[in-house]
Amino acid sequence: MTHVEDELTDQPACWTRAAAEVPRYADELPMPGERVAIVGCGTSYFMAQAAAALREGAGHGETDAFAASEFPHARSYDRVVALTRSGTTTEVLGLLGRLRGRTRTTAITADPHTPVMTSADHVVVLDYADERSVVQTRFATTALTLLRAHLGLHGARVVTDARTALAEPLPRGLVDCGQFTFLGRGWTVGLANEAALKMREASLSWTEAYPAMEYRHGPISIATASTATWMFGEAPDGLARQVGATGALWVPGELDPLAELVRAQRLAVAVAAARGLDPDRPRHLTRSVILTP
Repeated sequence: MTHVEDELTDQPACWTRAAAEVPRYADELPMPGERVAIVGCGTSYFMAQAAAALREGAGHGETDAFAASEFPHARSYDRVVALTRSGTTTEVLGLLGRLRGRTRTTAITADPHTPVMTSADHVVVLDYADERSVVQTRFATTALTLLRAHLGLHGARVVTDARTALAEPLPRGLVDCGQFTFLGRGWTVGLANEAALKMREASLSWTEAYPAMEYRHGPISIATASTATWMFGEAPDGLARQVGATGALWVPGELDPLAELVRAQRLAVAVAAARGLDPDRPRHLTRSVILTP
């Protein structure tokens, strides 16, 4: 078993622990009414997209998501939350340094022995969700679960569905597809983006991700019998039928969307194995992007 396989199977336990620990982080996490920005790089950026949409949709306050390198410094926020598994990413540390003394910051990380511990005003350490794999799985989803539970949006079904996602076989023919498109709506757009990234990182696959209503505005033109189109959450009316008419494989989102992401992680590993690739050693990637001056 690869590191990424071992780590992705541990997600139900990590999510349960994160949800239970929410009360201890009451001061570190955003309060209702605060204007918040959530930032990250790569996978953490896509988790930030999902968390921001969840928070604003739940009525807790205006919430934006940015890649750390694209943060709009002319805007004013009550708090900036940075997601960083490694605690060493150059763009995140640089942003926290610029914000020090003028905007309250919270970092959610996996490693308590890194520079982020002194770069942010507050730090939440999810060390039990840290990973040996370069490809992120359980840290990202555990951080999102913490934020989701903080909003009161995490229930027992989420963990149950995650166990189902780990136990049930993938849809027949899915691993053999040559192109994968992931679709989302609202907070699941971030999950769709992350699913596509997992496929690129682990299996070098041709993948794309879109808001579901945008799929008919051009991207559906690439759909063929070798395409899989996977929906995270409830699909727009008629979209499954239209995708089916192209000959593409339609994969409905029948589980909680975060559990659907677990299925997509499994797919990435399965496609990597079918292509003779090692998902623990993705091409051109490292655990953290540290830029030298």
